[in-house]
Amino acid sequence: MIGYVTVGTNDLPRAAKFYDAIAAEMGVARMMEFGNFIAWGAPGGAAGIAATAPSDGQPATVGNGVMVALEAKDKDQVHRLYDIALANGGTCEGPPGARGDTFYAGYFRDPDGNKLNAFIMG
Repeated sequence: MIGYVTVGTNDLPRAAKFYDAIAAEMGVARMMEFGNFIAWGAPGGAAGIAATAPSDGQPATVGNGVMVALEAKDKDQVHRLYDIALANGGTCEGPPGARGDTFYAGYFRDPDGNKLNAFIMG
């Protein structure tokens, strides 16, 4: 149902560095790029993610309660994605670990403050 999710950025080159590293770990790359917009994913694949400067010219801000969840292959990839995020300017919102019996996730924010997590279920 979801084709892609877009997060706002006030520094597209910084966001590109962050999401290039996350995308590489997930086995995808940039699939669209023009102006102040870059999207990562695979055409015809799972939902992608994009970063853009707001088209209204106002500063990008973080939506309280909004989060993008990235489905990892396994617990090791949850840890790698979390570590990659922090190594590329992200900040910790909760280290990788079990959240209940069937959910394992690590939470982080990108350099613009957008909240993401890497997770597995089951």
